[in-house]
Amino acid sequence: MERLIPHALSALRLVLAYPFFLAMGDETAIVALGAGLLFATAVVTDVLDGRMARRLGTASAWGRGLDHTADFVFVVLGLLGASLRGALTPWLPIVVAAAFIQYVGDSFLFRAKRGLRMSSLGQWNGIFYFVPVAGDILARLGLAFLAPAVRLVAAALVVTTLLSMGERALALYRSLRKARGSP
Repeated sequence: MERLIPHALSALRLVLAYPFFLAMGDETAIVALGAGLLFATAVVTDVLDGRMARRLGTASAWGRGLDHTADFVFVVLGLLGASLRGALTPWLPIVVAAAFIQYVGDSFLFRAKRGLRMSSLGQWNGIFYFVPVAGDILARLGLAFLAPAVRLVAAALVVTTLLSMGERALALYRSLRKARGSP
């Protein structure tokens, strides 16, 4: 039973994603407080699931996939809620979703080696996607001076996500060309 705890922690983020979306789409401070609690829960479960899986010896490609999917769903729905309120550019959740689809497709559909293939820029983007969400929550909780920085970070993440997608597409193109024996 203990071996299932890391998966349950990842799955919890999936369960919390829709309430988080609703909370991120609401302007009121009390709901922002709820969003903050959901966000904190997601961060804690994200930190604990991998550590527990490694400690218990249950780390697996499936578990990493569940963890990445839970992070993606949680953060994209949070970004979408914030963007629907006008707190950040609506392009960010769109390019994050496209990047995740490319990441999964490139990792599993187009490569003989199974497993998630990370890029350095993509990994950093994945971490920084949580920044505009956290900043937006803090801005709604009284730190309104953060709102312009949240918009700036979100816009920068659109650019770095597109760069990461280009980097991934170029790497895939090169590996497919090399596999076919082309010069």
